[in-house]
Amino acid sequence: MTLTPGGRGEYTVWVDGRKVADKSGGEFPTEAEVVTAVTNAAGPSTRPR
Repeated sequence: MTLTPGGRGEYTVWVDGRKVADKSGGEFPTEAEVVTAVTNAAGPSTRPR
């Protein structure tokens, strides 16, 4: 995983070149929303057992 700073208030989460979560309508996604989006995008091998 690589974290890359965005510019001036940007908050976008990418997994393998696909945007899976972002700040939309001025609202940040919740931690649970980000974790779910990343887990779903990364595939079943990354899901906890």
